[in-house]
Amino acid sequence: MSTPQRVFMLGASGSIGRATAHELVRRGHEVTCLLRRALPDGTLPETARVRMGSVADPATWAQGGLCGERFDAVVSCLASRSGVAAEAWAIDHLAHRHALAAAQGAGVRRFVLLSALCVQKPRLAFQHAKRAFEADLAASGLAASIVRPTAFFKSITGQVERVSQGAPYLVFGDGRLTACKPIADEDLAAYLANCLDDERPGTQILPIGGPGPALTPHDLAEHLFGELGRPLRIRRVPLALLDGIAATLGTASRLMPFVPVLATKAELARIGRYYASESMLVWDAAAGRYDADATPEFGQRSVLDFQSALVRGELRVERGEHAVF
Repeated sequence: MSTPQRVFMLGASGSIGRATAHELVRRGHEVTCLLRRALPDGTLPETARVRMGSVADPATWAQGGLCGERFDAVVSCLASRSGVAAEAWAIDHLAHRHALAAAQGAGVRRFVLLSALCVQKPRLAFQHAKRAFEADLAASGLAASIVRPTAFFKSITGQVERVSQGAPYLVFGDGRLTACKPIADEDLAAYLANCLDDERPGTQILPIGGPGPALTPHDLAEHLFGELGRPLRIRRVPLALLDGIAATLGTASRLMPFVPVLATKAELARIGRYYASESMLVWDAAAGRYDADATPEFGQRSVLDFQSALVRGELRVERGEHAVF
């Protein structure tokens, strides 16, 4: 059993954050959550304390931040919602820097950061923002656990509803271009909570996935149609189409900088293109390939079990910004 600690938590309103808050309380930790808006009753554990404020607003931290209290650890599940450049640098980087400065003044010994595995090959604004804060955290002197999950269930099972209604399964290329080992919210929450018991000094970079094997979109499609008892129907989307969309929007945003929505759409198109062609597995730079065997596994629930439960109507998922289709 974990030694009870005083934990200051960021990002508790998201699905991973909510699961983590419940897991921390279940283990006996005293949890204080910083929220920018009130959540419905029952969303967070009854014993979790809540403070209101904006993580991106320097005034929140200047006017108290951690309110002069001592905390043992900070756990952050905070992330930008869209991934576009302005929001990513404001949340994934700057807001976390505010939190880090407050943590250093509050006696915090360990900082547990939920990052993302895709930062191992950064090409997008939000990936560079995350990497920038990872570097700040590593240089801070605090013991740090930087957790890089492979993928979340809700980010890759978004087609269950539309396929259940008769639509084909959409894949990029032949559906075998990418693979991942997704991890369940509750399993990732347990992994994050375990980091509080890690007594190693310095910074630990921790890639983590759920139970294997690594699955491609084609694998998920085959399983889904099998659960539905229907013949496999796949519609293939060429990567060249995504390239064309991203290029067109990028050109338009440069020609018309006074229309900011174009830059946003261009970045979203680049994000879609990245995930359509890059696996969420550990990257072996020496071999120049993704390595499923080198991607650690943790947890009990597989994404195929999750997909089956969705088909049976046992679960409903709020996909929000994690939706792909």
